[in-house]
Amino acid sequence: MAVLPLLLCLLPLAPASSPSQPATASPCPRRCRCQTQSLPLSVLCPGAGLLFVPPSLDRRAAELRLADNFIAAVRRRDLANMTGLLHLSLSRNTIRHVAAGAFADLRALRALHLDGNRLTSLGEGQLRGLVNLRHLILSNNQLAALAAGALDDCAETLEDLDLSYNNLEQLPWEALGRLGNVNTLGLDHNLLASVPAGAFSRLHKLARLDMTSNRLTTIPPDPLFSRLPLLARPRGSPASALVLAFGGNPLHCNCELVWLRRLAREDDLEACASPPALGGRYFWAVGEEEFVCEPPVVTHRSPPLAVPAGRPAALRCRAVGDPEPRVRWVSPQGRLVGNSSRARAFPNGTLELLVTEPGDGGIFTCIAANAAGEATAAVELTVGPPPPPQLANSTSCDPPRDGDPDALTPPSAASASASASAKAADTGPPPDRGVQVTEHGATAALVQWPDQRPIPGIRMYQIQYNSSADDILVYRMIPADSRSFLLSDLASGRTYDLCVLAVYEDGATGLTATRPVGCARFSTEPALRPCGAPHAPFLGGTMIIALGGVIVASVLVFIFVLLMRYKVHGGQPPGKAKAPAPVSSVCSQTNGALGPTPAPPAPEPAAPRAHTVVQLDCEPWRPSHEPTGP
Repeated sequence: MAVLPLLLCLLPLAPASSPSQPATASPCPRRCRCQTQSLPLSVLCPGAGLLFVPPSLDRRAAELRLADNFIAAVRRRDLANMTGLLHLSLSRNTIRHVAAGAFADLRALRALHLDGNRLTSLGEGQLRGLVNLRHLILSNNQLAALAAGALDDCAETLEDLDLSYNNLEQLPWEALGRLGNVNTLGLDHNLLASVPAGAFSRLHKLARLDMTSNRLTTIPPDPLFSRLPLLARPRGSPASALVLAFGGNPLHCNCELVWLRRLAREDDLEACASPPALGGRYFWAVGEEEFVCEPPVVTHRSPPLAVPAGRPAALRCRAVGDPEPRVRWVSPQGRLVGNSSRARAFPNGTLELLVTEPGDGGIFTCIAANAAGEATAAVELTVGPPPPPQLANSTSCDPPRDGDPDALTPPSAASASASASAKAADTGPPPDRGVQVTEHGATAALVQWPDQRPIPGIRMYQIQYNSSADDILVYRMIPADSRSFLLSDLASGRTYDLCVLAVYEDGATGLTATRPVGCARFSTEPALRPCGAPHAPFLGGTMIIALGGVIVASVLVFIFVLLMRYKVHGGQPPGKAKAPAPVSSVCSQTNGALGPTPAPPAPEPAAPRAHTVVQLDCEPWRPSHEPTGP
């Protein structure tokens, strides 16, 4: 019996003597499954209808699956302190925004799945901290931009990068070239139109490159492709083989793709989209001899151009070829001209000199080059002295001239002032080869040039000119049998630079060419203005004042007429008759003996009828206090 109390006393101490239990784990989020019985810990929440990352996650988890939910954003605090996380899946959500540094604590993360979301761009700070990342899946998003530094933290460890099914038109090729350990690179189903040469030259471990269904017309040769054998399908390929997929692109099958055609392939999925002769044919069924290019041919160039110093000048050069040639310019000093503070070179072959200087004059050379060769053309630029200043708003008054002010007059018959301005304007290069402006007026000029019989096959003449007030060249095409032309669309008081060119057929090449006939500079006469003519603003103000005075006078007259009519009618409003005083008449029947008395006006005669005539003698009745006559 003494043992029982002793056992009762020791009973509360029994749990303390039992082996220690493992620490209690964090509660599993609602609608999720957590594996916490053994390491590594996993939190599985696929298809749980989550709107955001659960805040009660076990921070010791090594695997977190949140796919097929409705998560719209990943915030900085959602994955904080999860330093042991190895695998994170956020696939097929509605994620539009990933906060900068959202993955900063996931330094042990190996795989990140963000495919099937709505990301439109990826900045430099959104993947910061993923220093051990090996697999990055970003497919099936809406990515249109990828920052150059977005992959900096994982560039040395990344092995698998999937950017397929996005809207990428450009890629940071320099950043992709630093992925030295990447094995698989998926760029398919994007909007890529070109790939720079050597973009993959440093990807020595690349085993699969997928560029299917983009907008590529050509694929430049790369050292990586020449080192490894290319096979079309991954099955059966050796470990060192590179699998290259580029079907579904509008390939332009010319000499730039001969290197690819010479590689052994097992499939025939790729097809040519152009040139028209090869369009629709399977890439591998086209013979190597059919992959040809056409050398460039210059089809248009600027004629000799003369501009005053300080003005801009545009030199144009157009060329055709297959592939499309690239146009470059060489200055008269032999230097390659590019974009600078004084010049701009456009992809269409136009070179624009923003401000010309006297030293810019000379022969500029246009060089059009492609894979088949190059072609050159010369463009002459003459830079003259700056034009004299002109008064835009002159207030001087010219004496009138007899006849039409726009009539053509010989230079010798012009007025003294016009001759002086013409001499000042002719300080530039003198006319050459006989091109002359023999007569000119305020808005017209007659241009003449000699016969060009030494040039065979002349088709037409071209006149080009521009004024000192603008830089737009105006062209006129003249029949080949003409030796003069009347310009009738000129502005008065301006200096014009004019050149005549002969357009002919080159017998050696069979192409249309141009040869300058000559250039000239002339000035139109200023428009005459009659002396003492009032200015338009003055006339407008005078008319307004006069019209206002007429209106005011009319109103005053109308008021005066109303007042006069009011007085005439005795203070009654016009149109209302004055009421007569009440009058009572006393009438007596007489037999006509009495004399006639005044009677009121007889009423209008009525229709006759039978009745007895009675004469009534009436006189007005007056009040009793008024005296009456005897």
